[in-house]
Amino acid sequence: MQIPEQLKLLKRGTAEIFTEAELAEKLANAAKDKRQLRVKLGLDPTSPDIHLGHTVVLRKMRQFQDMGHKAVLIIGDYTARIGDPTGQNTTRPMLSPEQIDKNAKTYFEQAGKILDTSSDKLEVRHNSEWLASLHLADIIKLAGNMTVARMLERDTFEIRYKKGDAIGVHEFLYPLMQGYDSVAIKSDVELGGTDQTFNNLVGRDLQRVNNQSPQIVITCPILVGLDGKEKMSKSKGNYIGVTDEPKDMFGKVMSISDDMMANYFTLLTDLPAEKIAELTNSQKTHPKEAKVLLAKAIISQFYDAAAADSAAEQFEKVFAQKQLPDEMPEFKLPAEPISVKQLLLACKLVETGGDAKRMCSQSAVTIDGQKVTDPNAQITPANGMTIQVGKRKFAKIKVN
Repeated sequence: MQIPEQLKLLKRGTAEIFTEAELAEKLANAAKDKRQLRVKLGLDPTSPDIHLGHTVVLRKMRQFQDMGHKAVLIIGDYTARIGDPTGQNTTRPMLSPEQIDKNAKTYFEQAGKILDTSSDKLEVRHNSEWLASLHLADIIKLAGNMTVARMLERDTFEIRYKKGDAIGVHEFLYPLMQGYDSVAIKSDVELGGTDQTFNNLVGRDLQRVNNQSPQIVITCPILVGLDGKEKMSKSKGNYIGVTDEPKDMFGKVMSISDDMMANYFTLLTDLPAEKIAELTNSQKTHPKEAKVLLAKAIISQFYDAAAADSAAEQFEKVFAQKQLPDEMPEFKLPAEPISVKQLLLACKLVETGGDAKRMCSQSAVTIDGQKVTDPNAQITPANGMTIQVGKRKFAKIKVN
């Protein structure tokens, strides 16, 4: 690909590039010198799983890999001890080293569903390699590169400061530590969501101070969650995990509103803009048809086309034709009376007794085709008994 073609592809689905002219120059020089650009992405293991919101920047990183460049994935095992204050209204609780290590173990495997994991295309680093060895004098010197006024330019800090909410001094260190990661690995490009703009630009500043060529910063839009309101987040329950089963992925995608489809198509698929415009125009494509194509495209990335087709067939059978799925988890229970609440817990259809009560009150529980609204009602399990909770959770009983 020529440089203009590369730029066109890299600009797709981005919010801002600091700066496009510098990016074009780096791409041209890398081609001339036959050198790989080092493209950085930092992930703090504050939770164990990656969802589709994370994949927006991972997909952008894959584009650089496909152009011949090296992805440098930073596992923020040291910065996670502070916790990124981005978007936080209060100081985040610090994670223990044990929590961080546990969460970090799944990151490489899940990111590998999108990235090329061959050694010439991917370098995985933990920022404890360089941050843990810094002495107090080093940290003071690092902090001397940033003023309080500049820190308060960050909207989260500014809002909290004006409201009189507490801001820990350690939170000011987070952007500096993330920026120092760029110095340590000599990054040419750093990727991140729009909520990472401030942190990534600090990396540019620190590279200049350390006589390095400042990295290009590319920010991607934040993927809106299934609720259509807030960013996708596991803590908000509005996410699609990359390890979700195909049928669950399909059902979740089908639940998004029609006006969210353009955003999902652009950020989560490789379809051309012209095709996306056609699919999201209700005069040309029925919204359900478009959403099915979107769900299949997403599932195919993490599984395969056969899994996507199977998920679509199951969805049509269960939701459109109101039939039971071909396969359901089977649970062995004694043929003894049990409350509906305990039955749902035993079949792992809910996580807590409170969830069971809530689903019953919402008329979302069906046993052998009959709605059940009383969580304390007594039920005697029988062979072949089917239980449904909500639209996507099913179980079948086998008596001991």
